[in-house]
Amino acid sequence: MSIAETPIHVPEGIQPSVVDGVHLVARRYKKGTRLGTHMHREAQLVYAARGTMQVTTPKGRWLVPPDRAVWVPALLEHSIDVLADIEMRTLYFDLKWLARGRRGEGLAVEYVVRVSRLLHETILALFDGRNDSARAGVLIELALLELHAAEDSATFIPLPHEPRCRRAADIVLNDPTGAHEIETLAQVVGTSARTLSRLFASETQLSFKSWRQRARIASAIEILSTESNVSVKQLAADLGYASMPAFSHAFRQVTGKTPTEFAAKE
Repeated sequence: MSIAETPIHVPEGIQPSVVDGVHLVARRYKKGTRLGTHMHREAQLVYAARGTMQVTTPKGRWLVPPDRAVWVPALLEHSIDVLADIEMRTLYFDLKWLARGRRGEGLAVEYVVRVSRLLHETILALFDGRNDSARAGVLIELALLELHAAEDSATFIPLPHEPRCRRAADIVLNDPTGAHEIETLAQVVGTSARTLSRLFASETQLSFKSWRQRARIASAIEILSTESNVSVKQLAADLGYASMPAFSHAFRQVTGKTPTEFAAKE
């Protein structure tokens, strides 16, 4: 049994339930917990009602701050790192249930979405302890409708597989505050800047500059989630932004909030 499948204490007043091929699980995880690489027979919608996590699949890495949820298809290898104490609410969907009425259309790949107020309240309502299967069935259908309509999140960092490109990506991810110009990286990994630029575009579907910005913002999310009393101004400078407005603009593009608003919510 993997750690992700190990039963843990369910928060008071919340009970796991089974609804026609869907079951609900509430978990608490402390900062620093790592749910190592594993998979499930069911598809799952994972939502941290509070806290921040990082989800990694063979395709890449997602930062999942509050107001985000991640869809993980069945039998997909993934790991979860808890960056700040989380209250996790997970909906597990049996594949036969998803196949009915073509509910699973568009849900064949993993992705992270912005959680609307309606989706947020719908998920929490499923865990309010009311033992009403008819109501739960309506809420689950509503959650899927909202999931289909949800806006994709920009917190995804695609991970290249081509060896030179992956080495360059790892250098940036291991030191996101570095300057990391593509010409310098190309020399380090043994190729030309032109070739490395082409590789990033083909492997990640992003330009190197856009990919590097996502990596920097992801690092900012992690720092703001895990460290207290962070100077946002210093963080902007450390990540290579020329000004606070430039950093705030880039951060808001990804999270929908300014760094200060995000830190206050955490």
